Amino acid sequence: MFSGCGGLDLGFEGGFDVIAAAVNEAVNPDWLCAAGQTAGWSRLPRTRFQTVFANDIRPDAKRAWTTYFGRRGIDPSTYRLDSIVNLVRAQREGQNIFPRDVDVVIGGFPCQDFSVAGKRLGLNSDKSHSGGALEQTAPSAENRGQLYMWMREVISITRPRVFVAENVKGLVSLADVKAIIAADFRLTGGNGYLVVDARVLRAADYGVPQTRERVIFIGFQKAALTERALAELSKERVDPLYDPYPLPTHSYTEAGAALAPPTNLAQAFIGLEEPDKSGDKSQQRYSKAKYMGKHCQGQTEVSLNAPGPTIRSEHHGNIEYRRLAQERGGKHLDELRAGLGERRLTVRECARIQTFPDEYEFILPARDRERGVSASDAYKIIGNAVPPLLGYHIAKRLEKNWELYFGS
Repeated sequence: MFSGCGGLDLGFEGGFDVIAAAVNEAVNPDWLCAAGQTAGWSRLPRTRFQTVFANDIRPDAKRAWTTYFGRRGIDPSTYRLDSIVNLVRAQREGQNIFPRDVDVVIGGFPCQDFSVAGKRLGLNSDKSHSGGALEQTAPSAENRGQLYMWMREVISITRPRVFVAENVKGLVSLADVKAIIAADFRLTGGNGYLVVDARVLRAADYGVPQTRERVIFIGFQKAALTERALAELSKERVDPLYDPYPLPTHSYTEAGAALAPPTNLAQAFIGLEEPDKSGDKSQQRYSKAKYMGKHCQGQTEVSLNAPGPTIRSEHHGNIEYRRLAQERGGKHLDELRAGLGERRLTVRECARIQTFPDEYEFILPARDRERGVSASDAYKIIGNAVPPLLGYHIAKRLEKNWELYFGS
């Protein structure tokens, strides 16, 4: 649910390239990564999971998703372009909307209403489930801030063994929202799910070259769990063996001898040519918004020796600079002296920071009376996504513990 361009979907399926420095096989020796298509890259193995249904309301996200996942053998009809509210209503009216025999439901329910960068209206959002303004003045169960309740309804309909829900870190500091959402999820299917305490995962701790932080909810169908797993997951302090959250692999906020150094942007941008030299449309396109002063959002230059900033669902003036002019505080002097001009991050650079593989095309032309995907669209859908590599860590942890939880 809320698939967007498929960051979490891709993470759960695996089988995509990431920069080699993002993988720490000392922590995850069972990953057995192969060499990627180009030097300096590794190909993550496929998982046991396969996408059988996807949904979002953004046509540009669907176009990007179906173009990429279609090449992976997934039928474009897998992706439903409609609001989750309308889909659930249709199911209630007797239509067979959702697939049967689902093992996992995943989704990053809309985060704008919980983000520190927004109005922070939270559960009292003034936006509807379809993205427009609410017609009524009072908040309702169909507002954007309560769409997780409709995800809960999908879980009740499909009865997966496990679900994973994602949102911004800002949710945990917005009144009692985290506790309310966790309590609501526990009531799924008539109190049929055990929800492990939500946890904030820092993407840079998992090899993602980005300081992104996201809160993750994981719930298990009680009836599907083994007796031992139900007992262990019900404890206030879950035994590390049964902990469903992935182990950190990189030392961004964690410490440990086996941890690799955080992945930085110099590593993430390996092999990328400047926009005027590249044949990749996503590398050719970047925001031309003018510099608006260092006190405005998106006016800073990224450091190549550290993880990048959180890629936001923005365009124009809110995309950070790949390179600032020296008079504006630019520090990449070697590049400036080589004649490389001031510019913001390209679409491909943002995708690299989010760990999307280069084979994922984000700039697409219009065709068959269907609109294309512009640079502005691409920035938005990339920023909305869960980093595929972070999703992969979550999926691999569940895969590793699957028999421990469910017996088969």
